[in-house]
Amino acid sequence: MISKIIKLRDWLLESLFMRSHETAESLTSHGRYRRFRRTLFLVMLTISLLPLLTTVGLSFHQYRSLLQKEEEAQLAWNAESAKKTIEAFLEELQGMIVFVAADYTPEELTSQRKLDHVLTNLRKRHKGIVDLSVIDSEGVQQGYAGPYNLKGKYYGDRSWFQATIARRAYISNVFLGYRKLPHFVIAAGKELPQGGGYWVVRVSIDSETLDKFIATINSEASDDIFLIDDTGELQTSSRYYGSTRGKTPSFFTPKKTGITLHINPENNNMMASCYIEGTPWILVLSKKGYIYGRNWSAFRNQTILIVISSAILVLLVIIRTTNLLVNRIFETDRRRETILSEVEHTSKLASIGRLAAGVAHEINNPLAIVNEKAGLMKDIIDAGDEFPNKGKFLHQINGVLDAVNRCKIITHRLLGFARRMDVAREPVRINDLLQEVISFVDKEALYRGIRLRIELAANLPVINSDRGQLQQVFLNIINNAIEAVEQDGLIVISSRLKDRQNIAVVIQDNGPGISAETIKHIFEPFFTTKTNGAHKGTGLGLSITYGLVKKLGGEIVVDSSVGTGTTFTVTLPLEAKLTGREENEDS
Repeated sequence: MISKIIKLRDWLLESLFMRSHETAESLTSHGRYRRFRRTLFLVMLTISLLPLLTTVGLSFHQYRSLLQKEEEAQLAWNAESAKKTIEAFLEELQGMIVFVAADYTPEELTSQRKLDHVLTNLRKRHKGIVDLSVIDSEGVQQGYAGPYNLKGKYYGDRSWFQATIARRAYISNVFLGYRKLPHFVIAAGKELPQGGGYWVVRVSIDSETLDKFIATINSEASDDIFLIDDTGELQTSSRYYGSTRGKTPSFFTPKKTGITLHINPENNNMMASCYIEGTPWILVLSKKGYIYGRNWSAFRNQTILIVISSAILVLLVIIRTTNLLVNRIFETDRRRETILSEVEHTSKLASIGRLAAGVAHEINNPLAIVNEKAGLMKDIIDAGDEFPNKGKFLHQINGVLDAVNRCKIITHRLLGFARRMDVAREPVRINDLLQEVISFVDKEALYRGIRLRIELAANLPVINSDRGQLQQVFLNIINNAIEAVEQDGLIVISSRLKDRQNIAVVIQDNGPGISAETIKHIFEPFFTTKTNGAHKGTGLGLSITYGLVKKLGGEIVVDSSVGTGTTFTVTLPLEAKLTGREENEDS
């Protein structure tokens, strides 16, 4: 896990923001880690939000397209429905007029009484009919029933009259005519017998009647519905374009058959238009902002809420993840620097140790000469006659011999610790080994006012194990105890026979103790509670110690309570059971 984080860190540092002159900076430079944190945050934010925003954009586009298609289909369906409704209305009116023209003779309809009676019957069925008139083939109105005085008026030059003669039935545009009010006419022509020409029956319908009928056509899919002619002149009033006979500013000609859709991209308005069969009229349904209705608003608001919530959640996760990764990397680099520093220090100590071993070896020769010369001088004095201060001379010579012996012991110990650390089993007296280790730390304990109490059991059997590695194990544990206890503290070092196959060494101190949570991790690599001060640790000492004890076939157990002290118990077999490569080499 740590190695993967380091590789990720190095790749991001080198590929995103590292500069050549920055490589010489400290690995734990806070400036570089701030840039690394910022860059990692931006990269993760981009990687996380880009798919989200892309998905939202595609969703908006797809939903908008679906809404557009749905609105178009709905508007086209409504236009078709309105078209059929208007055509049915006009077809009924036209059928009535055709029936009147076919059922009555011109003589009957020129009778005012009969014409009024027919008009009354027509109005019973359609109140919007204003008047009824009969026009001869010359275009002169021969009979009239209605509120206006139009009898005798000439219509021969009117387009609706000529179209009626040609088609036998006709529905006109809305026009003013003699009455000066907007209206349209439905006319039916009939040929007189024996080539006597044509006569026309006509009814007039107020444009307000047409407006009211159009208004009854309920169309939820449209905002405006109206009729126009081929020139774009309004045949009915429009909500947006004005009253009857006004002009539509954005008129377009539909196809001859079917529904024609027209979209204005500038204002998102959509129009559906179609011809009303048998009339000069064009039906128009208009929808303003057709894709921004309630469905679109609901979808947009929900999507925005989801995006904002997701962005906040992603932001929180990225901040948490970024901080965790950067802190892990920072801590890893800090540990690496500490380990490198410790390795450098250890290398220096190893060099000093090798030098000390060499010096100790070289000192042994002159020490042997001093020892021999001092012994010879003592023998000569002992064999000679008495002389003044003879006793003092012997005392001084004995002091020199004692000092030489002490130097021999020190150089012997130095040479013992300088031996190679390869695993090699040999007979070891555990009490003697503990005394040797204690001799290396007793001066440190004395300097710090720490008492060392030695309680070694007598007559312990000799164990067959690795002397050098056992020295390192006990030196690590005792040094930790010395660093843990305070002034006037106590460290008790004891040994005993645990059973027929094992010896136990117990190192107990009255220091501050270790919590139960810390004990769970105490033998893990790089775990340390010494993070400040001159004795800042790397977290490797006890991990190495644990590995050495296991390699020698032993067990190490720690027992501690906060405020009372700590006890390390090392159990060693009488016959070391080496593992792995060491066992193969030993065999």
